[in-house]
Order: sequence, then structure tokens, then C-alpha cells
Amino acid sequence: MKKSLFFIISLILFYSIAMAESSGYGMSFGYGVGNSKIDIYRVGIKKDFSSKWFETENGYFSGYFELSLNHWEVDNDAINGVAFSPVFAYYFGDKADFVRPYIEGGIGIAYIDEYHIADRNLSTNFQFEDRIGVGARIGFFDLNFRYMHYSNASIVGPNDGIDIWIFTTAIQF
Repeated sequence: MKKSLFFIISLILFYSIAMAESSGYGMSFGYGVGNSKIDIYRVGIKKDFSSKWFETENGYFSGYFELSLNHWEVDNDAINGVAFSPVFAYYFGDKADFVRPYIEGGIGIAYIDEYHIADRNLSTNFQFEDRIGVGARIGFFDLNFRYMHYSNASIVGPNDGIDIWIFTTAIQF
């Protein structure tokens, strides 16, 4: 039931973004694996920053905001969550280039509906979402591989955290 609800919400978000007339929006989909062989499913809405900083002939700094829905499952155990992250990226090349590789990093916040999964005790529903990754924008597509970490920064113990390796693809509108 939780998985069906997750995918229904994902389709509603996709439709909403597809109908948006503003440029710089995107829809992301991801799959990864976390501690204790936890499967991670992720869908998000992205909005590019409107600014570029430190432009050189080699590239520039910019980034995006991402609002995501997350579903983690292993065996009969599952967690659903929502996260919001500002992500800073260094894009190599110019915005007009068809292929733009980049590196990224960000720290955001997340709310999860359960805080026990497999052998992990996250202790609180509130979590921080940290990420570092590499990727490339190829035309309207964005391909990304990243490491993500969820934890409560030891606000309450124990703070087992979840480490995730995830592949994400996005469509930019």
C-alpha cells in the first residue's frame, strides 16, 4: 500500500511539473542501495538557481533546489520521507553546451515517517540529508551518481544514520 501511494504521488508531481511554464524545472527519479541492503526509491522536483557565480572559461558555480519523496524498504520494513535540499554545483563548460559535466554537494532537511529500518535506529523523524555527487547534463537529461547520508547529527542517540549510493536521472523542462 505504501509503495502504491508513493508512485501515485510521484505521477501527480510529474504531471504538475510537466504543466509548469517556467524554465529551469525538472523531474528526477532515482534508485539506490543503502546500509543493510535497503532499497532506496526517490522522485523529486528540481528548480535551477537563477544565478551563476565565479564564471570562467572553464565553468561556473550554480545549483538547484530539490524537493523529493523517498521510499526505503528491506524485507517487510519500509520508511517514507520527504526532503528539501539546496544543492550547489560546479558546471564545467558553458550553459549553452550540449554536454555539461558537474560536481555537486548539498545539505538539506528531511522528515521520515518511521525511524527504525532493518538494523538501523535513526532515533528521530527529523533528519539531515547530505550529498556529494558527479553528473552530466546532456541536452534536457541530467544523469547523476551520488553518495547521500541521512542522520540527525546526534541530536538524539543512537544516531545510526543511513548511507546511500544512488543513481538519479532527471528531465529538465
